Amino acid sequence: MENMEINHLAVLVAAVFNLLLGALWYSPALFYQRWKVENQLTDDQINNQNNLKVYGLAFIISLLMAYNMAFFLADAATDWVWGMTAGFLTGFGWAGAIFTIIALFEQKSWKYIFINSGYIIIYFTAIGFIMGVWR
Repeated sequence: MENMEINHLAVLVAAVFNLLLGALWYSPALFYQRWKVENQLTDDQINNQNNLKVYGLAFIISLLMAYNMAFFLADAATDWVWGMTAGFLTGFGWAGAIFTIIALFEQKSWKYIFINSGYIIIYFTAIGFIMGVWR
């Protein structure tokens, strides 16, 4: 374990990046309207949520995910290529896969699955890159 390196600033940046990517991914410029339809949500429902609770918990969970990835990639030999590869495999092979299984049992549409799984895969790939490049 003496070769473990965790850049805590990179972890913080990766957690913030989750919120920034989500803001773009689920914005009107990309998937907001389709995501809203697939979730059967109205603008009123979205506007009436407790933003402090949602974004506060989202940031805490993002921080946990970023630290988890940092520990997986803590070996001193990790570089950006392995970081991105591990991030992609985590997003596609674990997180996106279990999300898809749950969504199938919830009888969600493939559009719903692709929108959300795409976000998951891109996020984990990006934080793997951050952890790999920012040693």
